[in-house]
Amino acid sequence: MGYRRIHGELAGLGVKVAASTAWEILKKAGIDPAPRRTAPAWSQFLRSQAEAILACDFFTAGLPGGTQAHVLAVIEHATRRIRILGVTLQPSGEWTTQQARNLLMDLGEQAHRVTFMIRDRGPNFTAAFDAVLADAGIPDRALQRPDAPHERDRRTLDRRMPPRTPGSHPGLESEPSAADPA
Repeated sequence: MGYRRIHGELAGLGVKVAASTAWEILKKAGIDPAPRRTAPAWSQFLRSQAEAILACDFFTAGLPGGTQAHVLAVIEHATRRIRILGVTLQPSGEWTTQQARNLLMDLGEQAHRVTFMIRDRGPNFTAAFDAVLADAGIPDRALQRPDAPHERDRRTLDRRMPPRTPGSHPGLESEPSAADPA
C-alpha cells in the first residue's frame, strides 16, 4: 500500500498527518513504496473488456389496439450499438434460440471477439439458447436476479415515454411543434 493511500485512510479516520510524514515513517521502517503498475489502469481494463461483452434482454412495445409485442434486443457494450433481434407476440425458448443463431450469422467474423453474453434468468433463455452461444465459443452469464436494476430503470423509462399511437394523449403537451405548425 502506498503512502498516499495510507495518508488518505488516516485522514478518513480523523488522524491529521501530512502525506510526507507517512512516507518518512514507512521509509524509516524499511518499507519501500508500492511498485509502479505495469498492468493497465482500471478504466483501460474495463474498456478492453467492453469490446467483448454483449447483453440481451426482452422488452415490450405497445401496439395499436393494446397488444403487447415482445422485442429481443442485444447491446454491444463497447459501441452501445443496439441490435433488435426480433419481435414476436409470444416469445418461446425455440424462438429465442433461433434469434441467437441469427445473431451469430449477423456478427459473422466478429463473433470471435465476443467473450460474454449477459442475460437474465428468464424462461425464454433455455439450455438450447446457451448451447448455440457455447458452440460459437461465447459463454453466457445469467444474472442472479431476473429483476435486475437496469430492468427497473427501463420500466421507469417506459412509463415516461409517450405512446407511439396516433391521437391525443393525456399528460402530453398539445402545442404544435415548430416543424409541423398545424
